Amino acid sequence: MYRYDEFDHEFVSARVAQFRDQVERRLSGELTEEQFRPLRLMNGVYLQLHAYMLRIAIPYGTLNPRQLRMLAHIARKYDKGYGHFTTRQNIQFNWPALSDIPAILEDLASVEMHALQTSGNCIRNVTADHFAAAAADEAADPRPYAEILRQWSSVHPEFSYLPRKFKIAVTGAERDRAAIQTHDIGLHLKRGPDGSLGFAVYVGGGQGRTPMVAKKIRDFLPEEHLLSYVTAILRVYNLYGRRDNKYKARIKILVHETGTEEFARQVEAEWAHLKDGQLTLPEADIRAIEAYFAPPKLPARLEGDDVVKQARLDSHSFSEWLDQNVTTHRIPDYAAVTISLKGIGEVPGDASDSQMDAVADIAERYAFDEIRVSHEQNLILPHVARADLKKVYDALAEIGLATANSNLISDIIACPGLDYCALANARSISVAQDISRRFASLERQREVGELKLKISGCINACGHHHVGHIGILGVEKKGAELYQVTLGGSGDENTSIGEIIGRGFGPDEITDAIETVVETYLGLRLDPNEKFLDAYRRVGAAPFKEALYGAESKAA
Repeated sequence: MYRYDEFDHEFVSARVAQFRDQVERRLSGELTEEQFRPLRLMNGVYLQLHAYMLRIAIPYGTLNPRQLRMLAHIARKYDKGYGHFTTRQNIQFNWPALSDIPAILEDLASVEMHALQTSGNCIRNVTADHFAAAAADEAADPRPYAEILRQWSSVHPEFSYLPRKFKIAVTGAERDRAAIQTHDIGLHLKRGPDGSLGFAVYVGGGQGRTPMVAKKIRDFLPEEHLLSYVTAILRVYNLYGRRDNKYKARIKILVHETGTEEFARQVEAEWAHLKDGQLTLPEADIRAIEAYFAPPKLPARLEGDDVVKQARLDSHSFSEWLDQNVTTHRIPDYAAVTISLKGIGEVPGDASDSQMDAVADIAERYAFDEIRVSHEQNLILPHVARADLKKVYDALAEIGLATANSNLISDIIACPGLDYCALANARSISVAQDISRRFASLERQREVGELKLKISGCINACGHHHVGHIGILGVEKKGAELYQVTLGGSGDENTSIGEIIGRGFGPDEITDAIETVVETYLGLRLDPNEKFLDAYRRVGAAPFKEALYGAESKAA
C-alpha cells in the first residue's frame, strides 16, 4: 500500500497544528460555532445530534494492521470503545470530545492516516473495489489510480470549493463491486484491443433526493490521460454547476439538464486544451505508484484443498461460513475472506476496539498484513491461504465476527439514522436490528439467497437504499417515523434505481412488510436458483404491491 513521503508527512502535520489552534480558539470563545463550522468540516469534524463526530479517510478502503490498531486505540481512548465503518470506506467516531480531536489527528498522522476531505464541497475519499488485486476477474488493480487521484485532488486549489461534494469510484473488473455508476465520476479500468490499460468513464451518478444512474461519456480513455480528462469534467462542472440551490448542485443534475451528448461534447472541448499537456501521466510515474501496490508474494500452499475438505467434515458452521463469506482468489491456493460486521441484532458496520485489535492480529498472522473496508460496511482479508481458512474462522468466531451472512438478507447496509445524525428523519439501526432478528435463521437466509437490503434514515441516502434489491427510506410524517419501501434497485454493473412500491409503514409494521416481500418472492420465483432481483425484473412490482396492500393496490 502507499507510504507517505516527506511532503505527505509535513503537509498532514501542518494541518494538524493548524486545526489544533482553531479548536483552541473555538473552545475559548474567540470563534463562534458558525465561524468554526467550515474549519472543522475541512478536517472531517461534524456536529451531530448529541456530540461531534469525526470521519476518518481510509483511501480506497485499504488498511494495514498498524493502522487498524490505531483506530482501535482511538475508539478505546477517545470514544466509547467502537467505530462505525461507512459506505464511503471511511470510519466514523461518534463521541469524541472536541478538545481531543487534534490529539486524535496527531495519532492518525503517526500511522499515515488523516481526516482531510471527508467533508465539504470537495473531492471526497476515492473508493475502489474491496477485492482489488485479489479478484480473479480483474484486468488490473484500480488502487494505484485511486491513489493518483487522491494525491492530485488533495486541497486542489481549483476544486476545493465545488458547487457540491464530489465522489469518485474506480473498479478494475467486469463485475462492478465499487458501484461506479452511483458516483459523480465512475471509472472502469480495463484493457483496450491492443492490451493497453484505460478507462470507461461514467459521469453523473448519485443517490440522495434525485437518484440517477451515471452516463458513459467515453468508452476508453488511455491511462496517461486520467488526470487531464477528470480535470476537464470538473472544470465543466465547476463552471456550470448550480450554486444557488444545493438540491440541484450535484453534477448529476447538470448532466441531466444539459444532456449526456452535449455534456460529453463540452468535456471533450475542455480536454482539447489539456490533452498531452502537463497533466499527462508519465508511464514511469504510473508504474512507480503501482509498485506501492504490488501484491504480496503468495507461496504455494498445495495442502489447502485437503485441509478445507476435512474441516468441512469436522465443522458444519465452518462449512456454512466457507460457502457464504469466502470468495475465489486469482491464485487457486488462496481466497478472499469477508468479515461480516452484521451480526444478528447488532449495529451494521460497528466494530469494537477489541475486535479491531484482533482483526489486526489475524491479518498479520494469516493475511499478509492487509485489511480492506468494503462499501458494504464489512471488512475484508484479501489474501488468505485456503489451508489457513479454518484457523481464520476460529479466530473470528472467538471475537464474534464469524457470522456467515455475506450477501444475504441480514447483511444489511444502514446509516446511523436518527440515533446519531442531525439530518435524519427516522431511525435506521433499530429497523436493521429487527429485520436481522426476524431472519436470524441461516437456513432461511440461504433459502432466500442473495438479497441486498439497504436502509437510509433520510433522503440523503447514506444507506444507499435507492440501489438496494429491497430499499427502506425513513421519512417523517406528522411527527411520526414512517418507512417507505423500494424494490428492484442494484449497484452493480447493471445499476438500477429501486421503484417506490406504495405508502410507508410504521416502525412496528416495516419488518412484517419486508417479510411479506420475501415470502412473495419465494412464491413466484421459477426455481431456487432465480435470485430476488432477477425475479423482480421478470415479474415487476404488481405482485409485491398486491401482497403488501391488497385491494388498496388495485384501487390505485
